[in-house]
Amino acid sequence: MDLRLAVYQLASSNRLDAAQTRQLQELAGFEREPKGLSWWLPRGVAVLGAALLGLGLIFWVAANWEDLGRTGRFALIQAVFVASCLGAFVAPAARAPLLLIAMLAIGGLFAYFGQTYQTGADPWQLFAVWAALALPLCLVARSDVLWTPWMLVLATGVTLWMQAHSRHSWLVRAEDIDILLTGWAVLLLACALVSPLLARWTGTGPWPLRLGLMLAVIMISGSGLSALFSSDIATPYWAALGVLVVVAGVLLTRQFFDVFGLSAAALGINTLLVCGLASRLFDNGNDAIGGMLMLGLCAAILLALTVQGILWRTRREAP
Repeated sequence: MDLRLAVYQLASSNRLDAAQTRQLQELAGFEREPKGLSWWLPRGVAVLGAALLGLGLIFWVAANWEDLGRTGRFALIQAVFVASCLGAFVAPAARAPLLLIAMLAIGGLFAYFGQTYQTGADPWQLFAVWAALALPLCLVARSDVLWTPWMLVLATGVTLWMQAHSRHSWLVRAEDIDILLTGWAVLLLACALVSPLLARWTGTGPWPLRLGLMLAVIMISGSGLSALFSSDIATPYWAALGVLVVVAGVLLTRQFFDVFGLSAAALGINTLLVCGLASRLFDNGNDAIGGMLMLGLCAAILLALTVQGILWRTRREAP
């Protein structure tokens, strides 16, 4: 129950007057500053300002494309990058937001380079180079402020690489299994990089790992579901299901346990199992109504078992 609502109900049930109600609210802490606000607020505002400044730089260059010369555009973006790095060196307290500006400047610089010289490179190469050059900044900052967008940049590059090298665009077929496994492995290795196993050196918190796991589950389960619509579903579908089972098994261990990531992996497994069962029930010309009843019953049982399993594992970590 909401604390404020509980206080109001307590005051009403005990027929407290205005002064007594005010004292009760003071005891509940309504008049005090929220815990940790003085620490989180300036840092949150600094990170938000850095993100807006970095994105604003990119948008400003795009909006003034005709007014700035080629040299002026390059000089502006590079000057912002150098100034941000120097500022992070001089002011360690503002290191994370300043390096976030530098990270965004790297992406803007390479995007402008590709737009200016038309190198013919695939889009995934931009994100790959961006992630590679931003990695030292993440290691220096040792903050989720940089690791979280870095994970998003890397996942975008991996997705574009898989799309560029697959033989059938977004349609998954058995002959693309080597590309799928490579892309999944790269993203899962990135998750291992930001996991608690290496947190001593990377300084990462929970959010980069959770974002990476969520993106990995979307990518893997999406590939498995796409394989259901092709004529040869066996290899990619079972590979996706097997990889997610392994990921869930790793997240069940005490060292890597994370209820968010485990829930995401379990959702991907459930989705693949239910959709695989649906493809079997409705592809053979069986009774549609009976198939829907069977599918709904199996999905409900699977969901109930999954929730109970996650709750049981979470309670074991509670002490």
